[in-house]
Amino acid sequence: MYKILIVLLILFQINIIAEGKDSTLYAAFYNLENLFDTEDDPSTDDSEFQIDSPKEWNQERLDRKMYNLARVIRSMNNYLGPDILGVCELEHEFLLDSMNNQFLKDKNYKSVSPNSPDGRGIQTGIMFKSNLFNLLEVFTDTVKLSGRSRTRLILGTTLIYNKKDTIYIFINHWPSRRGGQEQSEANRIAAAKTLRARVESILYKNPLAKIIIMGDFNDEPNNISILEHLKAKPLLCEVEEDIKLTSVDDETDLFNLSYQKFIDGFGSYKFQDKWNMLDQIIVSRNLIIGEKITYICGSFEVYKPEFIVTKSGKYKGAPFPTYSGKRYLGGYSDHFPVVAKFKINKR
Repeated sequence: MYKILIVLLILFQINIIAEGKDSTLYAAFYNLENLFDTEDDPSTDDSEFQIDSPKEWNQERLDRKMYNLARVIRSMNNYLGPDILGVCELEHEFLLDSMNNQFLKDKNYKSVSPNSPDGRGIQTGIMFKSNLFNLLEVFTDTVKLSGRSRTRLILGTTLIYNKKDTIYIFINHWPSRRGGQEQSEANRIAAAKTLRARVESILYKNPLAKIIIMGDFNDEPNNISILEHLKAKPLLCEVEEDIKLTSVDDETDLFNLSYQKFIDGFGSYKFQDKWNMLDQIIVSRNLIIGEKITYICGSFEVYKPEFIVTKSGKYKGAPFPTYSGKRYLGGYSDHFPVVAKFKINKR
């Protein structure tokens, strides 16, 4: 009898959680750090992740990698998993499907990850709960760099939430800082201009469009690519009442949810003992002061549960990665995920 009551109580609590979940929308972004399969793709330079490479990449390590990443994803949102998850640094869509089928099947995720022109073959992707969203459209934008350089596509999707609200999601992995921040800055400005043009084409047709932009931008919130070219303004707030945007001139403005954490000294990636807020979430004006879906002020955070943090040594406190150079560690990623919550207003 007691066992039956306990089971009923657990089911009742689960039902309460499930019902309560509809009052918020949980979005996240995660750089997966080189999620490659073990097969050689002759069209890309994936030699670093082959069985006979110095890293000795193999199926066992790939399975461990997918299990670890799924563990992080599953733990988000009070173990409900994110409703929307943007990702980067994966080789192809099949890897997301494999991870979902093996380790996240109960979460009802659907994956989208178009092939990339990147020389290493890494690309962006999105996972979303198919019981909450319908996929209306997938589109991509090519970032044109000087010379013959190729970089990742900007992935765009149009999702319908709960069969009512249209939300545009953009997933980014902007060109790296290889060669130095200043020397490579023009490449990220090119990415910012490309994304800004797409955003403006949406907002000029519908100033009330709901847009969520997320990614590894390889720049920080105060760099000119973000501030001046993408035109993502800082969003600073202590309490929800502090968000007051009324000017009609702000209809095409974007707002950077990560700015407060950035100025507070937080970061998603650690390089040479310095934290960098490379991973960010940016939204359109309607998701700040709109009537239907609104950002929960202060909910943006760098997500770092204890089990993905390096515990000791030179890199104590940094993300626990899969490799340190060529040495296999069996960790998760060299980036922490970032997350944000949105309130679904009753109507």
